[in-house]
Amino acid sequence: MAHFAKIDDNNVVLTVLTLDNKEIVDAEGVEQETLGQNHLQHNHSWPAERWIKTSYNTEANVHKLGGTPFRGNYAGKGYTWDLANQIFWPPSPHQSWVKNISTAQWVAPIAEPALTAEQQSQNDAQTHHWAYVWNEDAYQLDNTTGWELTNLHG
Repeated sequence: MAHFAKIDDNNVVLTVLTLDNKEIVDAEGVEQETLGQNHLQHNHSWPAERWIKTSYNTEANVHKLGGTPFRGNYAGKGYTWDLANQIFWPPSPHQSWVKNISTAQWVAPIAEPALTAEQQSQNDAQTHHWAYVWNEDAYQLDNTTGWELTNLHG
């Protein structure tokens, strides 16, 4: 199956549709995105250039089955198409986070601290579940902070 994202004039994904592979393969057996785009324009009355092929098996710029990653992430409703970088971006989790082009993921503006050996030992023993959680409000007040240590165990 081939997957195509329908994008609006602001490059926001409205929906993702599937096509049978026969709709995108030319006479020589080669996949052609334009064939799918033209098919979708004809059948859904949406401009061909607003249908962008996406890979169901690509996430964080890694192909889940070991193949070649395609367009950073599988598109989802509300994602944004980045034409310049050929990446589908999920919505940013926080206002301050920035795009990492190589991983096709949003990253915090400051690095996440490492757990101490004691915290990791408690996690391993399953007596605690220490993790750093992003606090956008704290970062907005002081851009040298943002990560807060939390026990997710309870």
